[in-house]
Amino acid sequence: MPEFLREPTRQVIGLWRQIGWLPDWGATAILVLLLIALGLAAHELLFAVLRWAVRNRDVFWRGVVQRARKKLRLAMLIVVVALGITVSPTDPVTSDIARRTLLFGFILVAASVVQGAMDMWAVVYMRRFNINAPDNLIARKHVTQVRILQRVAAAAIWLLALGLALMTIPGFRQWGMSLLASAGVVGLVAGLALQPFLTNLVAGIQIALTQPIRVDDAVIVEGEWGNIEEIGSTYVVVRIWDLRRLVVPLTYFTSKPFQNWTRESAELIGAVELWVDYRADIDAMRAAFMEMVKASALWDGKTAALQVIDATERTLKARCLASASDGGRAWDLRCEIREKLAAWLRDHQPEALPRDRIELERESTGRRVQSGEEPAITRQ
Repeated sequence: MPEFLREPTRQVIGLWRQIGWLPDWGATAILVLLLIALGLAAHELLFAVLRWAVRNRDVFWRGVVQRARKKLRLAMLIVVVALGITVSPTDPVTSDIARRTLLFGFILVAASVVQGAMDMWAVVYMRRFNINAPDNLIARKHVTQVRILQRVAAAAIWLLALGLALMTIPGFRQWGMSLLASAGVVGLVAGLALQPFLTNLVAGIQIALTQPIRVDDAVIVEGEWGNIEEIGSTYVVVRIWDLRRLVVPLTYFTSKPFQNWTRESAELIGAVELWVDYRADIDAMRAAFMEMVKASALWDGKTAALQVIDATERTLKARCLASASDGGRAWDLRCEIREKLAAWLRDHQPEALPRDRIELERESTGRRVQSGEEPAITRQ
């Protein structure tokens, strides 16, 4: 018991002893209830003072005070109950257990207040960025960093708070000291058990700093195309194009290759490849392609080209390139170009569609091929 409480405690206990008809538990209950009433009143006064103090401050401090209202009330109740048990005529052993339990709870409440302040800072900071904007590269960068570091900091706060709270219990403190002293196999087993968690935690910090992925990035993971929906403390949720969710560990993005379509910019170039016959009029195809692209609302007006990139003994390979502002629009633009260009070839240049040729060769004498004879066939 603190030195400054010893004399007041003796006086209060002496007062209770003079009221002989009231049992110790009854005296303790009355004292605790009185102190709880005083604590609630003190909390309302304290909160009014805090609200007045931050009335002209920025939104961060006002938010912190508002979020901490219920937590401060709980902390105040813990303090007054602990004070009431300390000065009451309760058995020393029972009083010590109760005070240690209340101290354990007070540490956890304090950790909750600190986490609330950190969460409020994250909310205020992320208000500066609009992730729904068309060009949201900077917003995605900052949102990703804040969310990952917020989860890492929360884990660190609660681990520290839990460690401090357990140190207030003599049995757990002695058990912890003996566990550290014996290390050996126990330490090895604990290390192996925590390895996945610690590895993902370190991977999360690495992703927050280097940012190979960001929230809302368009990626291809395990052969699936989608967007980064959530970056947790140990996992990443990818929202696939058909609304399925692919959940992968954080370490995947630091140890395996994957495609990130929006790493530096959301703009993408879509490619459409078509096989056409040698008789195809490439210049006419190119002109038709340019008209289709310019008429499309999906094209961003930057890149458009049609080129022959390959040739075989039978066909030519034409590749059409067109850019769009993001991955989704690029995909739709590719589908639109493929459909319209195929229809244009069918309607305007049917001879340009791929085909096989069979030529019947006659003998050099000019004799007709007799019935039942096998003509020489050349396939082109």
